[in-house]
Amino acid sequence: MTQISFPHQAAAAAKAIKPGFIPHVGLVLGSGLGGLADLLTDATIIPYDELPGFPISTIQGHAGRLLLGYLEGVPIACLQGRVHYYEGAQNDKVKNIVRTLRVLGCEIFFATNASGSLRTDVEPGNLMLIHDHINMQGTNPLLGPNDDEFGERFVGMENAYDPALRKILHEAAKEIGFSLPEGVYLSVLGPMFETPAEIRAFRTLGADAVGMSTVSEVIVARHCGLRVAVVSAITNLASGMSDEQITHDGTLHFAGQATERMTLLINGFLRKLNV
Repeated sequence: MTQISFPHQAAAAAKAIKPGFIPHVGLVLGSGLGGLADLLTDATIIPYDELPGFPISTIQGHAGRLLLGYLEGVPIACLQGRVHYYEGAQNDKVKNIVRTLRVLGCEIFFATNASGSLRTDVEPGNLMLIHDHINMQGTNPLLGPNDDEFGERFVGMENAYDPALRKILHEAAKEIGFSLPEGVYLSVLGPMFETPAEIRAFRTLGADAVGMSTVSEVIVARHCGLRVAVVSAITNLASGMSDEQITHDGTLHFAGQATERMTLLINGFLRKLNV
């Protein structure tokens, strides 16, 4: 007897709670950005511990809930919080979350995160649209046997961050009235913040922002055919670029400052989708 995979089990559990609901966009809310979930209408809230195979986040600012509802009339599966490798999460846990979105019916994977800026022209409280990434986490969520149900063994990453979706985001930002610089996101394992020497090295590599998440999710999303968009809330200048000490509380504070701008951008983006 073939065992049903965790993504199918989790999707079945969600569908049993909200039958007939098919989300178009899977939205991941990063550190300090979870309040965006409160804007969903007709929302059904499902704690992660009620979804088979889902990890439980241990980090402040990550509520650990799946919300199924509508934003700007678009059906959304909203992940309020994520799990990180530094919490002890295994690759299967990372895969289960993203693949569950795919099984539920999502076609777009939209991730937000809190990150440090490696550019002096993109200061805390601003947003950065990600157009590429560098994986410095020392692992890959696709390690091990391939699951052919979700995708092929070898995944092209040259257009991992969908150009058409980025265009829509730029249009939305322009209509709102703020700039949306693009950049390369570099993901580290954490949980310690980077050293000044590491930041200098990362800048040499071409990174514009640094954080401890997202890249693994993007890899899984592309493997299973989801279109990807990622926006970072800049919460600090990276280590060695200012006299300010970097703390998680500071990250949450500046992510909160960016919430209004992130909300306007996501709403504008969703209004422009042809769903």
